[in-house]
Amino acid sequence: MSSPSPASGAGPSTPLVSRVIDIRVVLGLLRSYWPGLVVGVLLGAAAAYVYTATQPKIYAADASGIVTTGPTSGAGEASVADQVAKSRAASYVPLATSRSVAARVIDKLHLDTSPAALVGQITASNDDGTVLIDISAVSSSPSQAKQLADAWIEALAAEIKRIEAPTDTTAAAEDYVHLEPVESAELPTAPISPSPKRNELLGVMAGLVLGAGYGFVRFRLDRRIHGSSDVAAYGVTVAGVIPLNSAFAKRRGVSVESARDLRADSGAPGEAIRKLRTNLQFMDIDDPPRTIVVTSPLPGDGKSTVAANLAVALSASERPVVIIDADLRRPVQADSFGLAEGAGLTDVLIGRATFEQVAQRPAQHPALIVLAAGRVPPNPSELLGSRTMGKLLAQLADTYTVVVDAPPLLPVTDAAVLTANADGALIVLSAGSSLDVQLGEAIGNVRAVNGHVLGVVLNKVKRGVKSGYYGYSYDYAPASAGRSAPLWRRLAGLVRRPGRGLRPGESGALLPLPAFETSRTETSRTETSRTEPARIESARIEAPARPSRPPSPANRPPGPPRR
Repeated sequence: MSSPSPASGAGPSTPLVSRVIDIRVVLGLLRSYWPGLVVGVLLGAAAAYVYTATQPKIYAADASGIVTTGPTSGAGEASVADQVAKSRAASYVPLATSRSVAARVIDKLHLDTSPAALVGQITASNDDGTVLIDISAVSSSPSQAKQLADAWIEALAAEIKRIEAPTDTTAAAEDYVHLEPVESAELPTAPISPSPKRNELLGVMAGLVLGAGYGFVRFRLDRRIHGSSDVAAYGVTVAGVIPLNSAFAKRRGVSVESARDLRADSGAPGEAIRKLRTNLQFMDIDDPPRTIVVTSPLPGDGKSTVAANLAVALSASERPVVIIDADLRRPVQADSFGLAEGAGLTDVLIGRATFEQVAQRPAQHPALIVLAAGRVPPNPSELLGSRTMGKLLAQLADTYTVVVDAPPLLPVTDAAVLTANADGALIVLSAGSSLDVQLGEAIGNVRAVNGHVLGVVLNKVKRGVKSGYYGYSYDYAPASAGRSAPLWRRLAGLVRRPGRGLRPGESGALLPLPAFETSRTETSRTETSRTEPARIESARIEAPARPSRPPSPANRPPGPPRR
């Protein structure tokens, strides 16, 4: 059977691009884990420096001699003598490192060592095809290395003379093969070991390998959410990406200045919030989400900041906006907008007040209404999951775009319950801190109550890049009115508490809201055995009048001609 050809499509083929490492991925890893590389290089260089400093210095000295034969009478004899000398030179190399030669050197220099130990300091060599023998001696002292090399070449010459001396006493000394020293050793000026440059290079290379290994292990074991690709594995989209900005994140909500300038702000956080608003509006052009729950897996991910700024951005559209602080354990929205922290959502849910009595409008945002959390109840989950809360959200959605600042999903069930009565939830993640398993659990909690995840907002994104039980904790926070001002100003009475002593129109003052068309039906429990849940007042509110826009260029009265 013939194998299928690639063109037939019977066999899978891997594109070449998929087998090539994307240079952007490599650069991204380097950008993410460069501190590990730097630390590895520094550790390697430091280890090399310490090793070099602790090793003894070794000096080397070289001496050489030439193997010669007796005089010759003709060219033929000279050629034969040269071959004999070369052969002898090669055979004398093992002799040069013998104990007999070492014993001669010990006797001459009066050394207190053994021949075997002294031989370890000597290296003998002979280049092929030459009659030259090189002796290299090493020692911890430059002068000792020089003396040892010179003494060794002389001792080798003496040993060769003893071996090669003819038995015929009448023969002349120059008639036999002998070694003649030709170059004495020079006093070494620099040690050959340790080599600082070589050791530093090896240390840096080892540090790079160590740092790269650390980065690879961190990359393989990293469960944090860094980008859109980490979110896509859970079947949800990234609705917005908000860059890390200290001015944007220094408060849980928006300050008066940042909230007022958000619509015209050209900075990165402001542009990111506007993109988030646009993405929400274009999720369904015909029927965009009107009730949006903003939550997060854990506290500290920035959900309240995102909710407040999203509400401000949405208020720039034609539809008025209500932001509800449903984080009853840690309410922050009233303080963020500089409003009173008195009655609020809990009072509406238990029937103690109506919506129009407790809703507040910041002076800087005529189209934005803030419903604070109100008094902290002992049973937040029951209140937020009640039918009354569902009716309130449904009635407000008829007129307003409702943004709900909900508690985190993992510590408590409040946010999951709220998503069942909303169009969907935005899950805010802290890039580089939130774990993928936390995102999976958060999405599972929303879908467990038939809720819908609109998308994920990656917050605190830096500009550039085994699951288990987590001990989540989420408790009540102490009252924090006026915490935004320095302590010395509050003690001096220079800062008024939010909502006190303010005239209508000032920051934190209650502004008049449009009148409600209310209807309440009460059923007497004594006349019927059937009980009905308490009905809230309908929230059919007339949209507040928006500031008049300047006339378009086509309808603008003509002015003086431009020059």
